[in-house]
Amino acid sequence: MKLPKVMHGLVFLAAVSAAVAGERFRFERPLMGTRFTVVCYANDREAASKAADLAFGEAERINRAASDYRTDAELVLLPSHSIGAAVPVSPTLFALLEHSRHIAELSGGAFDPTLGPLTKLWRETRDSGCLPGAEKLDAARAACGWRHFSVDHRSRCIMFHREPMAFDLGGVAKGYAADLMLDSLKAAGISRVMIAAGGDIRVGDPPPGRDGWRVAIQTFDPARPDEVLTLANAAVSTSGDLHQSVEIHGVRYSHILDPVTGLGLTRRIAASVIADEAKLSDPLATAACVLGPDRIDALRKLPGVREVKIRTLQEPSSNRRSGPDHHEKQP
Repeated sequence: MKLPKVMHGLVFLAAVSAAVAGERFRFERPLMGTRFTVVCYANDREAASKAADLAFGEAERINRAASDYRTDAELVLLPSHSIGAAVPVSPTLFALLEHSRHIAELSGGAFDPTLGPLTKLWRETRDSGCLPGAEKLDAARAACGWRHFSVDHRSRCIMFHREPMAFDLGGVAKGYAADLMLDSLKAAGISRVMIAAGGDIRVGDPPPGRDGWRVAIQTFDPARPDEVLTLANAAVSTSGDLHQSVEIHGVRYSHILDPVTGLGLTRRIAASVIADEAKLSDPLATAACVLGPDRIDALRKLPGVREVKIRTLQEPSSNRRSGPDHHEKQP
């Protein structure tokens, strides 16, 4: 799983009369390397707490299946050494992998769930402060590629067509979990909900007396929002390097990996995607950063996408004195 995104969207909630549609409750839990927050309106604290626990349980279920930090996670234990062999997986992981491959195809590989070897290498790079050698980088890149695994819906199996392969579902798992959490809360009769999962925000019906939930988008300035959105029954995800980057030899590298170069993006860029569901906005926000402002028109036309916003920040030339501009090569 890629390095966790710190939340860029801040939620601003106005106080309203509890008599209109219940009382406002807030629940938090550390999950997936970040903090998940549920804000909801309900008439009873005990009922709201139980519903929130069930919702958090959905996120925990995704984490048990899809984390690449947990040694006992199903994703980590997948055998990837038998080319062409059908590998049965749980319904939870299969649905997530099937969706991830679909998003990879829609984005032309700008979002790629098979970057596990590069993610592992990049974590080593981040910790050591040294870029990997060309041979090591080329080997990790050669082990990636979303076209080199397939899914069989009838048998609920996946197949690897290259070895060794490893998945990184960090760019989709939190958004996917947020959608399931909202579904769980609605099933419990609680529809006025906001879920924050790192850089992903999923909202249901608006707070009582309001048109929607107010979500502030922050990209490059942690002290000032770029804009405040009012959303209901939607999702918004923001990806960027506001909190996740490393400088090596005077070059700032984002935690967002370019599938072509295998290294973190060097151009200061942030993307926010508003969509019907977070399982769409989450990976597409990553894809938009990889593609850059000149190549995102196709993302805007995808079903379920409402808006794609790109912001860039020009770094001083002294911070870019060495290293390639990885956006010169595109997937």
